[in-house]
Amino acid sequence: MSDILRIGIAGLGTVGAGTLALLRDNADILRSRCGKTLTVVAVSARDRAKDRGVDLNNLKWYDDPRALAEDPNVDVVVELIGGDSGPALALVTATLVAGKPVVTANKALIALHGTALAALAEKSGVALSFEAAVAGGIPIIKALRESFAANRTSRVYGILNGTCNYILTTMESTGAEFDDVLAEAQALGYAEADPSFDVDGIDTAHKLAILSSVAFGAPVDFAAVYTAGIRNVTATDIRHASELGFRIKLLGIATIGEEGIAQRVHPCMVPVSSPMAHVDGAFNAVLVDGDFVGRTIFEGPGAGAGPTASAVVADLVDIAREWRVPPFGVASSALVARPSIPIEDRYGAYYLRLNVLDQSGVLADIAAHLRDHDVSIESVLQRGRDPGERVSVIMTTHETYEAGLAQALAGISESGAVVDPPCMIRIENL
Repeated sequence: MSDILRIGIAGLGTVGAGTLALLRDNADILRSRCGKTLTVVAVSARDRAKDRGVDLNNLKWYDDPRALAEDPNVDVVVELIGGDSGPALALVTATLVAGKPVVTANKALIALHGTALAALAEKSGVALSFEAAVAGGIPIIKALRESFAANRTSRVYGILNGTCNYILTTMESTGAEFDDVLAEAQALGYAEADPSFDVDGIDTAHKLAILSSVAFGAPVDFAAVYTAGIRNVTATDIRHASELGFRIKLLGIATIGEEGIAQRVHPCMVPVSSPMAHVDGAFNAVLVDGDFVGRTIFEGPGAGAGPTASAVVADLVDIAREWRVPPFGVASSALVARPSIPIEDRYGAYYLRLNVLDQSGVLADIAAHLRDHDVSIESVLQRGRDPGERVSVIMTTHETYEAGLAQALAGISESGAVVDPPCMIRIENL
């Protein structure tokens, strides 16, 4: 058995360059911990001339990343290309078919193809590792798959996107609106030029689908994740949340029960006493409920070159140690599909912001629609009066079913009682 693990890396962006730097700078520590020298022998990327701040001399270069799978001098392939199909999927598939282990940070790929790729990895008898795909440097996949192996996990949830958490935190601290803070985040490099995957909740949904599969022993089911982003959260909502004792966070929440699995991503109002309320900036946090371990909380940097490279190399260390477990904690054939619980079945409290004309009978009309659909009002907040002008009415409800609330809000909109579509944010007493 060789004492060198020869690595091929596809994708030399921020994470790829960070992985090369970590393997170089911590080579002595890594060898002492896994008994092998981890060395990169080949790479693939689109632009050979680009300066990535790391030395690529003496590394074999491939324009086609699939060549890494075929290179007899490459023992393990690290896929950092990104995307749920195309070159990334072709490379990972080819590598597993060739009987070589794969390490990836690609959450979209695992969220959409993880179950099939896991079966292929098991058939080939090699590892498919994706710690870096969820929550950056937080070792949540290993914890769920290995450390909590003795537990039945009933719930996993958290802040899984640092860009959204940065935006919401900054909106709260500055009083600025979403569009202004997003533009600032883009200028600082915290948000992409096209921020849709982040701010529309898709990135969080990819990660939640993976966490759900590992936590509950079910096939990855990204299509079942209800997804809503933060574009419609206003500075007014954040200010009122504070007055009511809440903070607004974009959460991914997955639960399992007798009826099935619920997976949802959306803005939430969480009590200021909640652990999630105190996770600020670009940090991530994940909370897990297990039947014997109880509640555990993981918090740390959710992205960036260093934290993500740390997770990539941790997977490489496991491969060097020849430590292999099923990608999702159990054999792919043992993953049990369960019914998906729709968002309409959610039972909980809600925050409502209704922009109305300040005139007689409006509140009574709104209250009647809510009453007719079994929605009970807990509190009403209105600042000032401008007869005949637009004002905001803030309400919170007692716990109710979302299906009934949705019908009530549709009726309110159709009745002409409001001048803008109602804003609804779910209250989560986590």
